Amino acid sequence: MKRRDVIKGLTLLPLAGGVVGSAQSAISAEGAGLLEMLGGESVGEGPLKAGAQVYQSIGVEPVINCRGTFTIIGASTLVPEAKEAMQYAGNYYVQLDELAMGVGKRLSELSGAEWGVVSSGCAGGMKLVTIAAVTGGNPEKLVRIPDLTGIEKNEVIIPRGSRNVYDHAVRNVGVKVITVNTQEELEAAINPRTAMIYMMSGRPDATGPLSLKAIATAAKAKGVPVLVDAAAEALTLSPNVHLANGATVVAYSGGKAIRGPQSAGLLLGDKNLLMAAWQASAPHHGPARDNKVGKEEQIGMLAAVEAWVKRDHKKEEQTWTSYLENIAKRVSAIEGVTTNIRQPEGLDNRTPNLTISWDPNKFNATGSDIATFLSTTKPRIAMSAGGAGRGGAAAEPATPTTSISLAAWMMQPGDDKIVGDRIFSALNLKRPALVDTMAAPGADLKGRWDVTIDYFNEKSAHKFIIETQDANFMKGSHQGTFTTNDLVGTIEGNQVKFQSSSRMLGDNVPFTFSGTVTGDSMSGNIHHGEYLTSKFTAKKYIYPTTKQKITVPVGPPLSS
Repeated sequence: MKRRDVIKGLTLLPLAGGVVGSAQSAISAEGAGLLEMLGGESVGEGPLKAGAQVYQSIGVEPVINCRGTFTIIGASTLVPEAKEAMQYAGNYYVQLDELAMGVGKRLSELSGAEWGVVSSGCAGGMKLVTIAAVTGGNPEKLVRIPDLTGIEKNEVIIPRGSRNVYDHAVRNVGVKVITVNTQEELEAAINPRTAMIYMMSGRPDATGPLSLKAIATAAKAKGVPVLVDAAAEALTLSPNVHLANGATVVAYSGGKAIRGPQSAGLLLGDKNLLMAAWQASAPHHGPARDNKVGKEEQIGMLAAVEAWVKRDHKKEEQTWTSYLENIAKRVSAIEGVTTNIRQPEGLDNRTPNLTISWDPNKFNATGSDIATFLSTTKPRIAMSAGGAGRGGAAAEPATPTTSISLAAWMMQPGDDKIVGDRIFSALNLKRPALVDTMAAPGADLKGRWDVTIDYFNEKSAHKFIIETQDANFMKGSHQGTFTTNDLVGTIEGNQVKFQSSSRMLGDNVPFTFSGTVTGDSMSGNIHHGEYLTSKFTAKKYIYPTTKQKITVPVGPPLSS
């Protein structure tokens, strides 16, 4: 799964890989309590107790990670070498500039790059490199950011295919982003104001327009640095594949494939640019003082890279595959269940994946149902839900399929036994048949609705324009704060559900409305994916009933 594909799923429920499943999900009382906790009600009483139950002691239930290195569920676990090094590093004091020089030199030796810097995550590293490209290491410019008045280098070029939620780290510096669609547009956009070109990593062997090789060739001719975002990639060293293909600096997440500190990142590349990036980093005052990376994280990140060089990556992948084989063997004992293990290709999110498929009508459960059940009952398991499910496309005529998918690389020893048993039990639960019929609509919702949304600390005025209602199904538009978006919805009795998405270049804010309609009023809750929740009320707009004849003026006005 490529990072840009992962980004598409960021607005979904993080544990189950989709919105909460249907009412058919067999959620226990224990699961209902977990859902209540996820809704914001803390069930912990404290105090914190160090040990195997450290999270449970404050009412937080951990998860078995079968999804991948998603930050929102903790990304990865530290390699033992990093954990040990961080413990020792925390016992002493050190001058951070001296530490950065020692770490930078050692990272250079390990990677074959000119220099290395440990940043506060990959996004923090992207911010530092952008600042370095804008300031050139001039502290008088540094302390003025994000006011770029009088600073010549104030533009960053990003190919449209690389626009994503993470480029906020670049935009936070105050630069003007120039989005280009073609190689010709990119080359024409390079000018004296261009500070940098940012792009997400692609296939290392890619050639042609807007490949790293093509972009780097054009950029080098104009003296413009190229930053490659390789956050979730497997690390390549001596040489680094992106630096070899022309990148000036490559940025990695420390707590993903490398399994260093989650809040650390790794920057490798041109020493001059990275020295300017370190100058911009905490503990130095300026626009990135809030992107602090501690002595323990610097040492932990270095230790993780040292360990990466020694790790038997082929054996690791074989171990991950064995986890999935064990799970597949367990669930394949169920008649009607099929499994497929896919081996990784490329560098990004490099992990074997297992897909478990079945006919939802035979098991009375969709992939979303099973994934939701397993993520909301103990022991909780995070996985992805897939497949068309009820009413969806069929793999063969009249044979609908649904599925769950598991990524192996963040699983721990013993997880495969737990996960296999849990999925086996979940698929064998007795459930009522899936019912596609819907209760008759209790209202005609066509027309304009004035909507008030209650966020945490403000109210926002929105509008629904429901243009059509075909029995239970509606279509229209949702006018938000800045965008107008397509709106789809359903009504069953007096229960309404609407969905829209405020899409902007590189960003997406989802709205899933659920509530009750009473006469000309609606109210309920909104699920915003990664942006948590809010509440809404709506009042149907009553158009004036008076009739007014329109007179068209003749000639120019003689008064005003």
